[in-house]
Amino acid sequence: MLSFESFFFMFSEIQICCAEVVAGSAAWLGRGLSCVCAQRRESDPRPSFDLNPAQEECLQRLQLRIDVAYDSSIPEHREALRALWNAAFPDEELRDLISEQWKEMGWQGKDPSTDFRGGGFISLENLLYLARNFPKSFQDLLRKQEGDRSVWEYPFAVAGVNITFMLIQMLDLEAVKPRTMVGATFLKFLSENESAFDLLYCITFKLMDHQWLAMRASYMDFNTVMKSTRRQLERELLLEDVTRLEDLPSYSLLSR
Repeated sequence: MLSFESFFFMFSEIQICCAEVVAGSAAWLGRGLSCVCAQRRESDPRPSFDLNPAQEECLQRLQLRIDVAYDSSIPEHREALRALWNAAFPDEELRDLISEQWKEMGWQGKDPSTDFRGGGFISLENLLYLARNFPKSFQDLLRKQEGDRSVWEYPFAVAGVNITFMLIQMLDLEAVKPRTMVGATFLKFLSENESAFDLLYCITFKLMDHQWLAMRASYMDFNTVMKSTRRQLERELLLEDVTRLEDLPSYSLLSR
């Protein structure tokens, strides 16, 4: 069995190319884990969908969240990080916010703030939402408690940041208005539930792990699994009988 440090050394050697996004090159997240981004350039013709005032307001509020970078000088950010540790390991005291203990959660180093560059503070909020609203699923994912696991598993926390980033790109959330049917469909859900992005994150994390197990994946397959997860999620969001996120077939994977 590889040590965690050896795992990350091996993981850093994988050359997974991250596709270009509308605004330019996407961030490299973690050592070898990359986002699965839209492969279209700014010059590509893309349809747009008009929003009603309520949808516009909800999108703007979500965009404000997306724009917030993690800042260790802000007390609320430090408290959120500590809350994540307490949710993950309630019986183990965190000695310091910069500690080798963080590697137990799947951060690449002793300071998790360095891994938030690609996902921002919202990626920490997403993990906390998962921990607080679906604690069983959170623990199952963290501790890899379901299925026949690989010797070289994906690191939980860094994978979580990647999922946040992938969803932002898939839903085109940095655009003024949606340019895909998937994005437009999501904004309808968002206007009815302000926690829609966080809930979709939880569904996506469980779906990714489900795909990981179904594909009998190992660390070299992470990008392939993420692409498969994205395709499945897009299909589910466009199903005619889905009127809320709880109707998505993959929602049933979550456990409280």
